[in-house]
Amino acid sequence: MSADESAPVQDDAPPTPPRTVLEPPTPSRSFWTRIDKPFVFGFLVTIGGLAAILLAITLTSLSTVLIYIAFALFAALGLDPAVRFLERRGLSRGLSVLAVILGLIVVLGLVLLMIVPVVVEQITSFVKSVPGLITDFMNSSVYVFLEQQFGGQFEQLVADAQTFLTDGKTWQVIGGGALQVGSSIAAGVSGFIVVLVLTLYFVAGLPAIKTAMLRFAPARDRGRAREIVDQITDSVGGYVQGMVILAFANAVITLILYLVLGLPFPPLMATVAFLVTLIPLVGSVLFWVIGSVIALFTDPLHALLFAVIYLVYMQVEAYVLTPRVMNRAVSVPGALVVIGALAGGTLLGLLGALVAVPVTASILIIINQVWLPRQDARV
Repeated sequence: MSADESAPVQDDAPPTPPRTVLEPPTPSRSFWTRIDKPFVFGFLVTIGGLAAILLAITLTSLSTVLIYIAFALFAALGLDPAVRFLERRGLSRGLSVLAVILGLIVVLGLVLLMIVPVVVEQITSFVKSVPGLITDFMNSSVYVFLEQQFGGQFEQLVADAQTFLTDGKTWQVIGGGALQVGSSIAAGVSGFIVVLVLTLYFVAGLPAIKTAMLRFAPARDRGRAREIVDQITDSVGGYVQGMVILAFANAVITLILYLVLGLPFPPLMATVAFLVTLIPLVGSVLFWVIGSVIALFTDPLHALLFAVIYLVYMQVEAYVLTPRVMNRAVSVPGALVVIGALAGGTLLGLLGALVAVPVTASILIIINQVWLPRQDARV
């Protein structure tokens, strides 16, 4: 018997598992090749694109109305703390709103009474003094020097200027420009009235507006949402009041300096200071340049005194007044203030510069109250 025949046969050995053959995956088709109805899909995409373009055109056409609404809402949030102050003194919401609006109208009326007569008087005196200015210039040594230096060219230039001023077409163009200016003033007055009316409605119905907006939030989150909305509105209102207080301080300083130094147009320059310094960051610097240049035409020494004193006041405002007034309203890092003001001014001009700081503060409130707690809750 051979060795192979004597070896026991292993019948109970486990069977060899069959070899699994992996089939290569079927390549998935792209989105565009899986469109079953390309005509319908293309039609819907075209309709969606046209709807987006139409919406953009509509928003562009309504840009003026949207700006009016934004200004009115901004003013309403700024007046709301004063309304609530009167409510805490026992007045009803309606009487408080009426008192605040009447006070605002009285202040604006006084400002207009200070500006309009001065502007009309100065324009009238300037028009009356034009012939005398031309005569004095032609009799001055400057005119003689220029005539000697340029000779016939300067005489031709003066003749062309006289022809331009005496030509009837020139005055027609000037009259058309004046008409356009008058139309712009009329549009500005009508826009101001619209903003004032909208502000009245917004101030009167601000609690109802907030309640209606909060209904868009889930019922379980409305309490927290109301707290955040109250923080945002208080921040915006405090910011507006702070800007008005600082601008009023600038106007008072300007009025005192112009009166003491004997510089021209004190009420007008005080009003300009109030309006210009409402612009954050650059408002005070911009008026410092304007006020110094206007004073320079009257007296260089007094202009220098004004520039130095107002520059000192700017430092006091930046390091003493602004922290005391603004820190109670908004708490925004300085870098974010600069970035927000630049971005807002680039996107929306003056309106964007005005609302940049409260919008930045509102975004920070939402981040700190909503987004960061959710991130901290994730493990």
